[in-house]
Amino acid sequence: MIGIKLKYLRGKKGYSLNELAELAGVSKSYLSYIERGIQKNPSLQILERLADTLDTTVEDLLDKEKDLSNLDEEWILLIKEAIENGITKDDFAYYLSFMKFKNSQKEELE
Repeated sequence: MIGIKLKYLRGKKGYSLNELAELAGVSKSYLSYIERGIQKNPSLQILERLADTLDTTVEDLLDKEKDLSNLDEEWILLIKEAIENGITKDDFAYYLSFMKFKNSQKEELE
């Protein structure tokens, strides 16, 4: 889904919705519609502007989610256990951010 991918890449770059909209020359409301899945077929021109601003390609924006069928059984069990124990996507994203921060601090000390 393009909206999910777009939101992910925007967050990875650290852009707010307003910032990305301004940098790409797209209205904030239109960008919000794309991210929320209301607008499912943005024009190629809009996709090119967004891809350029996010340092990616239109093809990357349009790619479907990576095939996760090759995950080993241990990963699948860990994910199921996390879900069963009430870990939300936000919790996981927070933990992932923490681990990235922790690793960056570790690299600075080396």
